[in-house]
Amino acid sequence: MAHNNEHEDRVVDNGFELEQHHHHQHVHDVDDEHKLSQQKGSSKRLLKEEEASIEKVFKHLLVPSWRNQLTIRAFVVSFFLSVLFSFIVMKLNLTTGIIPSLNVSAGLLGFFFVKTWTKFLEKSDMLKQPFTRQENTVIQTCVVASSGIAFSGGFGSYLFGMSEHVATQSSDTSDFKDPKLGWIIAFLFVVSFLGLFSVVPLRKIMVIDFKLTYPSGTATAHLINSFHTPQGAKLAKKQVKLLGKFFSFSFLWGFFQWFYTASDGCGFQAFPSLGLKAYENKFYFDFSTLYIGVGMICPYIINVSVLLGGVLSWGVMWPLIETREGHWYKKGLGPSNLQGIQGYRVFIAIAMILGDGLYNFVKVLTHTLLGLYSQLRDKRREDALPVADQDSPSSPELSYDDQRRKQLFLKDQIPTLFAVSGYVAIAAISTATLPYIFPQLKWYYILVIYLIAPTLAFCNAYGCGLTDWSLASTYGKLAIFSIGAWAGASHGGVLASLAACGVMMNIVATASDLMQDFKTGYLTLASPRSMFVSQIIGTTMGCIISPCVFWIFYKAFPDLGTHKSQYPAPYAIVYRNMAILGVQGFSSLPDNCLLLCYIFFGAAIVVNLIKDLVGKVGRFIPLPMAMAIPFYLGPYFAIDMCVGSLILFIWEKVDKAKADAFAPAVASGLICGDGIWTLPASILALFGVKPPICMKFLSRSTNDRVDTFLGN
Repeated sequence: MAHNNEHEDRVVDNGFELEQHHHHQHVHDVDDEHKLSQQKGSSKRLLKEEEASIEKVFKHLLVPSWRNQLTIRAFVVSFFLSVLFSFIVMKLNLTTGIIPSLNVSAGLLGFFFVKTWTKFLEKSDMLKQPFTRQENTVIQTCVVASSGIAFSGGFGSYLFGMSEHVATQSSDTSDFKDPKLGWIIAFLFVVSFLGLFSVVPLRKIMVIDFKLTYPSGTATAHLINSFHTPQGAKLAKKQVKLLGKFFSFSFLWGFFQWFYTASDGCGFQAFPSLGLKAYENKFYFDFSTLYIGVGMICPYIINVSVLLGGVLSWGVMWPLIETREGHWYKKGLGPSNLQGIQGYRVFIAIAMILGDGLYNFVKVLTHTLLGLYSQLRDKRREDALPVADQDSPSSPELSYDDQRRKQLFLKDQIPTLFAVSGYVAIAAISTATLPYIFPQLKWYYILVIYLIAPTLAFCNAYGCGLTDWSLASTYGKLAIFSIGAWAGASHGGVLASLAACGVMMNIVATASDLMQDFKTGYLTLASPRSMFVSQIIGTTMGCIISPCVFWIFYKAFPDLGTHKSQYPAPYAIVYRNMAILGVQGFSSLPDNCLLLCYIFFGAAIVVNLIKDLVGKVGRFIPLPMAMAIPFYLGPYFAIDMCVGSLILFIWEKVDKAKADAFAPAVASGLICGDGIWTLPASILALFGVKPPICMKFLSRSTNDRVDTFLGN
């Protein structure tokens, strides 16, 4: 989605990076790194080559004009689904940051709602326009664009990292900017559209000339195509029915749990299922249907990596480092003080994330440059240069499907002049406006970012087409360190670098998302114009919906962003401390922390290198990005995700065909039900309605003391 999380670029093979191989899925690096891309079982099934021509199945159907693909009902459905998915992505952002791709759920729910509406109108003889796969693609594009803003908007990372709340937990409190609905919406409006205009002129080169695969875009297109065949429609109906059942169960389970959470440390999420000592070190099952669902969508290696990272950190390293209290760091420091044990947790996690990000940045950049070189060399041999608005002679080997798709993809052109002038106009407005929102972010910093951003947006979109990895959060981190070092501590470098991260991330994330959508549109015969307009409308919705959803969380939960909160927003503190490192260097680290950071930074690179060198065996090697997440948060959510993996594994052993067909729907239902329960829970909190019961667990000796005290 997510993309997608950090969207976190939206992850995949790297598992977590959740930004990597999309055939595996795209997980938001939580920090946003990567939008855990499509569902695993579904992707395998959908990415198989079609045995028969898809377009011949739809040959008798007229393809609507691009204007007729953009229907009012499509955008009404998109709006409601955008609100639903924004709540889900926001909850994931603010809890662990692992965000699976919601593309399949968006396509499935969009199909169900519009199909139900058109069936009703058909019976009433009021149906003027049948529901087409092109309209389904428009809905999916709009919803993913809108909910993608909840990821790239930085509500769980750079944007919330600017707040005083997070600043008080970091080593520098001099520079902060508290969230306000007005400036957040203004900021998103001036930075979220540039990426769309930056890659529009390249759509023909990427999709037709270079024939880039865009695995998630392709999987989504095959899914939508299959829905609109008679057999696919029957299967989709069963999938939606199952999704509805598990949505209801998940929602009601969230409602039931709420009654037992009267204060901190109460309820099922505080159930010491593995014992009290394990619970103290964050090892417990917290009964979260949301993360069981995420575990069913994520590749097995991601879930195992997260659990392994939790065992290594909370099971081995932190207990050992705590024995050095008074030697490596002062005694009696609070649990959130970065001069104490918390400093090791945060900075070692940052080192692993940066090592993994650097390795994959170099790897994808190398892939991109080598791929680009070979494409251009082959083009020279054919003596035909790929120019955006120039149609090359069609090759005689093109299949019927390819001929039909190419013909319609090139029919509705988006003029290059329109794209370039749009980019320049928005960049000019943005350069003039952003210094008013962030006085520390000088106009010349913004100008430099906008001059190099189209190149980086192209690299990200091209790399995403080859590998399905969107490295948006990695480019954001580059902006943090470069702008932070340029600005310096005395000129508000921390805020300037976090704001620059937001500008960069929004450009490169929306660029790769748009190209994925162009690929989906190419395979479903949706017009590039309707795709572009849908992306613009979805982004506009997202710039309003996402800040409002975040504002509900911000106002309803006063402890948002603190370590022991229900919503700890782990990446906010991580991004802020990256900005502090970029501005101040390593002076704020506790003893031996820098040495450990170097070791884990190097280890992340070495593990990735070994993973790539050993071939097929590499898929069993854990992913450093995924391992880094529980270093700060603890492994409790990893246990939930592994339960999801176990359910899927057993289901696949019992009936693989049913698991492939229905597991994504079950997972989506679990995620959506728990995600949407946060809306009534937030409203109850806003009105000061507290749960009536606190369910807590005590050791026998503590219980005896309590009984004695109460007896007296």
